[in-house]
Amino acid sequence: MVFYSNNARKDLKNIFDELLTWSKHQLEYNHVVLYHNDILEICNSLDSKSVHFNTRCSIHKHYGEKVHTYRRSKQTVWYIIYNLDQHGNVFIQ
Repeated sequence: MVFYSNNARKDLKNIFDELLTWSKHQLEYNHVVLYHNDILEICNSLDSKSVHFNTRCSIHKHYGEKVHTYRRSKQTVWYIIYNLDQHGNVFIQ
C-alpha cells in the first residue's frame, strides 16, 4: 500500500498548480490533468516494484531512504523519495 504524508499531498497539489500556471510553456488543462495523473500512477505503483533503489543524493536522504526516477522527457526528471516498511508499504514524504 502507498501512503502520503501531508507534505507530499501538498507537494502534489502544488505540482498541479504550477504546471497549470507555468509561464515558460503554457499547458492546456487536460494535458496538466494527464501529466499529474501520470505522476500519481507512478507513485501508486511503487509498492508493486520488485526493486527499490537507495537514495544517494544527500538532499534526497533527508526525505527518505528509497528513490524512484521518473523521466518525463529529455529535460524533465521527477524524483519520488520514499521509505519502505518491512511489509512493503511505501511512505512518500
